[in-house]
Amino acid sequence: MQNTIVLSAAQHTAITDTVRRERRRLLDYIRRRVPNEDDAEDILQDVFYQFASTMQDGVISQTSSWLYRVAGNRIIDWYRKKKTDTFSSVSSKSSQNEDDDFNIEDLLFDDSAMPDQVLEREMVWDEISSALDELPDEQREAFIEQEIEGRSFKELSEETGVPINTLISRKRYAVLSLREQLRDLYDQFFE
Repeated sequence: MQNTIVLSAAQHTAITDTVRRERRRLLDYIRRRVPNEDDAEDILQDVFYQFASTMQDGVISQTSSWLYRVAGNRIIDWYRKKKTDTFSSVSSKSSQNEDDDFNIEDLLFDDSAMPDQVLEREMVWDEISSALDELPDEQREAFIEQEIEGRSFKELSEETGVPINTLISRKRYAVLSLREQLRDLYDQFFE
């Protein structure tokens, strides 16, 4: 049983506003990585519970990044607990994808229990999350919305009132910055 969270009126309002603003996007993010709808909802609730608990103790400076980092960690935990695939399901998957190149998602969402792979996965998530935290808010939001959430620039422009070219530029600068920040990590894995 979870402890009761006691919040001030201002904290309650801040949490409620954040849940309204981020719920749909965060759930979509989780659903793309966790195929079971009930598990995705459970992960979302865990993320928001941890958010409320953390807000009880203080303020989170970059709420969106924090939520995605916690969601990513919860997804990793979910994959760790998930039962392993049967041999037939693994072999049918691998026969369909024989010619596919390495995919970063294979590393990030592999439910393998090998300690070195778990450590690598956690390191990659931490580096990506830290790199996202370093971006200016506008660039980070443009990158997350378009690249991670899969939303179109047109949709974002209509929602925010920011011109499409400005959003494209923000994402471009985010990508350039992330490439630079993650260069060492890339070199570790691919050289």
